[in-house]
Amino acid sequence: MTKHEQILQHIRSLDVGNKISVRQIAKVLNVSEGTAYRAIKDAENQGIVSTIERVGTIRIEKKQKDNIERLTYAEIVNIVDGQVLGGRNGLYKTLTKFVIGAMKADAMMRYVEAGNLLIVGNREQVHKLALEEGAAVLITGGFDTSEEVKQLAGELELPIISTSYDTFTVATMINRAIYDQLIKKEIVLVEDILIPLEETSYLTTSHTVEKWHELNNKTGHSRYPIVDDEFKIQGVVTAKDVMGVSPFIEVEKVMTKHPITVTAQTSVASAAHMMVWEGIELLPVIGNGKKLVGIISRQDVLKALQMLQRQPQVGETIEDLVTRHFEDVSSAQSFLL
Repeated sequence: MTKHEQILQHIRSLDVGNKISVRQIAKVLNVSEGTAYRAIKDAENQGIVSTIERVGTIRIEKKQKDNIERLTYAEIVNIVDGQVLGGRNGLYKTLTKFVIGAMKADAMMRYVEAGNLLIVGNREQVHKLALEEGAAVLITGGFDTSEEVKQLAGELELPIISTSYDTFTVATMINRAIYDQLIKKEIVLVEDILIPLEETSYLTTSHTVEKWHELNNKTGHSRYPIVDDEFKIQGVVTAKDVMGVSPFIEVEKVMTKHPITVTAQTSVASAAHMMVWEGIELLPVIGNGKKLVGIISRQDVLKALQMLQRQPQVGETIEDLVTRHFEDVSSAQSFLL
């Protein structure tokens, strides 16, 4: 395993919400700061960390494909060029709904629930009420809030964010970010659905057929990738390969060499094509140096293709997306931003 891969593995092992720094990674894993920096940037590209100005880099939960329309509070900070006033330890959390607060406090709070983001102006009492309901707060117009509210945000681990933009601009910016993600979702890649190596059942060249039977009884699958000591893919063994074979024979002697594989950047549509034409229920996913990084199953591919059928179509407008993700709770009697 390369130093780069070791760093990525270390980052994945960290608890969601942990802060990460180049210097810290370099010291803990005894690597150069340049190597640590490149690996952290790679982790950011993979969506497992997020870097926020004036806050730093934190470990976040990688969003699943069916959750792509949701954003983390960390992403909100970056989208609106915000400043985190309190509750930094909750930046990794995913929010479920946006509420624009433009009415009296008691009426507004009927719409605010745990996991929401309340977008509101300079109204400290409302900031406090929202936090107590389990919602984070985005303050527009560049306003601050009280020390009491900031302390409460820290205790509840719910971010309170300030942005210089007005409410309308913030709504537009957030919906543009959601729309961009929906467009990206049109092409689903193997990396979006793969079962990672640490959760994958595989055999090594030193295993015997007996190990195949053990895995088959445990998982119900009949096809497994075979790797060497460096996790480089060597072959695949199936039920057909072990039929009538002594359990003490090494799988290396009965495996299918040079198996069909895919990379993380292969499209799911292409992988599905291979599986259908070859009658394969499982494909190894390889990375640099033909090293096994995970697998995809026929079931995972089918689920991904079904999800694609439920995607927004080109005909949807920005207005459709805005109305779906935002709830306007303004009233004719009061408009307090």
